[in-house]
Amino acid sequence: MRIADVSEDIDHELVSREQIDAKIREVAARASEDYRGKNPLLVAVLKGAVNTMVEFSQAMSIPVQIDFMSLSSYGSGTVSSGQVTVRQDLSVDVRGRHILIVEDIIDSGNTLAWLVGELKRRGAASVEVFALLSKPSRREVDVDVKYAGFEIPDEFVVGFGLDYDERYRNLESIAILKPSVYQGE
Repeated sequence: MRIADVSEDIDHELVSREQIDAKIREVAARASEDYRGKNPLLVAVLKGAVNTMVEFSQAMSIPVQIDFMSLSSYGSGTVSSGQVTVRQDLSVDVRGRHILIVEDIIDSGNTLAWLVGELKRRGAASVEVFALLSKPSRREVDVDVKYAGFEIPDEFVVGFGLDYDERYRNLESIAILKPSVYQGE
């Protein structure tokens, strides 16, 4: 693997840190009102949604509990395999809880649809979704998103937790990765 300054691999910035922060504050304010008195459990999928979860939970004005799952449908590629694998499960029982899934990006929708269904099967009182990014052109499964962030084009994005082959998560904004970085998969 070649080692380069991350900026050399970026085509251009798509969503700035300022835009991300403003959107997260806006959605967290709405969600705080909607979940007031409900003791919500925020659930994020590792690793991509960590940055979004941290910022979102800190912007909430009500007490929240957070937990994480590690799911995979990508491996090291850029296209979802469609098969969801649980790498790490939640540490709390969701039965009777109001769940708000905090997601980094919805691409095909397969992983998120599986997660919503799984949390409902486990007896959650309600399951809603906040997705920072959405690629509607790639959707294979329709997923109801109560709190929507940014709609983005069908390009490979990295940054703010999103990766390509475990790299670029550390970028503070959302950027388009140069195709030359992942060509030949």
